[in-house]
Amino acid sequence: MGRVSGAPIIKSVNPFTKALASRLRSRRLKAFIARWDALEALVVRVYRSGVATPEDERQFVALKAWLVRHYPEWQTPLEPHWRAALRAGQPCADDPFRYVLAATRAATFCGSWAHMQALPAAREALNRLILDESASQ
Repeated sequence: MGRVSGAPIIKSVNPFTKALASRLRSRRLKAFIARWDALEALVVRVYRSGVATPEDERQFVALKAWLVRHYPEWQTPLEPHWRAALRAGQPCADDPFRYVLAATRAATFCGSWAHMQALPAAREALNRLILDESASQ
């Protein structure tokens, strides 16, 4: 596991994103992707298990703090992509990244289908941003 700005870089859990990101030069975007992947994995794990462990809560606090601090750099470039994505079969009406990051605790994701529905829109936006960034390198 590598480090960027003192924080560990977690390998992408999404194979398509991993393949797309392999072409990226931006360490900052790679760091954002790694943290988002870790948060997405946590949301899915907590949703499926129906319980947030103390470790889930600790991990959520750390990931949320990092993502909230760094999301503003990517918010504007991601916006046209999430606006073009579908959420629950409808065009996104709000930012799926902000929606997930608005949770106050990992336990918020227990049984939260709304949070699960936000993840594919965020993933699609992230993948499209990676394609844009790769094309402009």
